[in-house]
Amino acid sequence: MTDSTINSKAQSWLNSNIDQDSKLQIQALIDSPDSTELIDCFYKDLEFGTGGLRGIMGIGSNRMNVYTIGMATQGLANYLLQCFPGEDIKVAITHDSRINNTLFADTTANVLSANGIKVKYFKEMRPTPMLSYAIRHYGCKSGVMITASHNPKEYNGYKAYWDDGGQIVAPHDNNIILEVQKIKSIDDVKWDKNPALIEYIGEEMDLSYLNDIKKFSLSPEAILNQKDMSIVFSPIHGASGKMVPAAMRTFGFENIHIVKEQAEPDGNFPTVIYPNPEEAEALSMSINLAKEVNADLVLACDPDGDRYAAAIPDGKGGYELLNGNQTGTILTYYLLNQWREKGQFTGNQFMVNTIVTTELIEEICKGFGIPCYRVLTGFKNIAAIIRDLEGKKQFIAGGEESYGYLVGDAVRDKDGVSACAMVAEVVAYYKEKGMTLFDVLAEVYEQYGFYKESLISVTKKGKDGAEQIQQLMHGFRTNRPVSINGTKVVKVIDVKESKIYDIVNGTEETLDMDKSNVIQFYLEDGSKISARPSGTEPKIKYYISVNEKLPNRGAYEAVEASLTEKIENLKKFFG
Repeated sequence: MTDSTINSKAQSWLNSNIDQDSKLQIQALIDSPDSTELIDCFYKDLEFGTGGLRGIMGIGSNRMNVYTIGMATQGLANYLLQCFPGEDIKVAITHDSRINNTLFADTTANVLSANGIKVKYFKEMRPTPMLSYAIRHYGCKSGVMITASHNPKEYNGYKAYWDDGGQIVAPHDNNIILEVQKIKSIDDVKWDKNPALIEYIGEEMDLSYLNDIKKFSLSPEAILNQKDMSIVFSPIHGASGKMVPAAMRTFGFENIHIVKEQAEPDGNFPTVIYPNPEEAEALSMSINLAKEVNADLVLACDPDGDRYAAAIPDGKGGYELLNGNQTGTILTYYLLNQWREKGQFTGNQFMVNTIVTTELIEEICKGFGIPCYRVLTGFKNIAAIIRDLEGKKQFIAGGEESYGYLVGDAVRDKDGVSACAMVAEVVAYYKEKGMTLFDVLAEVYEQYGFYKESLISVTKKGKDGAEQIQQLMHGFRTNRPVSINGTKVVKVIDVKESKIYDIVNGTEETLDMDKSNVIQFYLEDGSKISARPSGTEPKIKYYISVNEKLPNRGAYEAVEASLTEKIENLKKFFG
């Protein structure tokens, strides 16, 4: 887009029916001698992608504000009215603790009601999984969660859901995008709310949700014996501060310590650099408290409560943060063992994980004779499998490496609330047996192989950054490496091109999976590297997985050191 086009677009916003403060902000951008910010605010429309909107807050077509929210909601409303003509359409709405979340959620409710659509609006902020739960509970046709998940504080977002409680997938995702793209002007939006169509959800929903997730508990006896087990929890200033402790108490745990400095919702996230439980820094206060209270387990959630993180004592006076692959592995192993011990397998169960999640989970499932479906990155794809198999097969659990896990099908998105309660149950169960979670991992590695994973995230901001990321992915496709760090590439899976290339035999076949901008390299030593641009952040991500056999527990440290060295060498290649 040329500078003159950008100025023209900014001028059209300036001349539209927006509030005076927004007009002043736009005029200041136009008048500034440095046009960088003006260009970034207006060089494109904030894209309504397959999961909704996410971006930096501010004025302009490429920013999160009431006008981009309103236009997105008008497009969603138009599509709902097309899909369900003459029906009683309801949409559930909630938000987390981010700046402007109430404003953006109110805007969404106002526009929907102005279009004659009923709104079920949570009175108070609630975690994402509770929105997913409410959609099915109330028979809603859609849902909207105002959140930017674990992004930095400058961001906000708008996640759209369908009637199954999962984020929108094909064909609705592309159809909604087309409807949103038809909204060319702020004046195309119906802004005047109809208060009669907005109904507020109270605490009655909390009890219903808690009762349903309690049904997935498998070891009530162990919890009863370990009810005083010391647990530290932090919502990291987000929306899970009420519901996670409530879930753990519902399961039967009584000795829960909340990190007071991070207990209050605050969209500035003042005590952390990033509100992301994947980052060890975000758990530093939790671990300090854990040392004071001699905690058996540390848990934390991201601002909207769909992701969770766990840290456990390292045996040396400190705590070690488990990654999403490790906690997913432990949960999978525990659940399948419990199902088998209780005789609950009927040959009709299944699990799901994503293509960048550890393949160890698939190996465990094979060991138990349970199918494990592999889907594209994004929990909406796990939800889609659950929906497609509903009434035919029973979903046990599923997850993704980025700290997302779901046990049971009460919710159709990753659920950090129930996952925290389940991880606490696992710790209690193995504590009864005199085992730590590290002992459990070693047991798994001896049976199925020692897998170790790592993630590199390379940030490329702005318009230039987006172009650089696309150039990197183009280079991987046009000049595929024949070896990486001296190890031969034996297979390449290009999800965007729907191709599987067998380098050893010189053959190719079609990949039976929806297209996505992901390319995976399989090496001769069993290593796997997946390159994928983030769908929600200005980043390209490299998912690294290596594995070796663990002959016995005594070889644990030597094998781990070998795997760590492999990972570090691969990081140098891609970093």
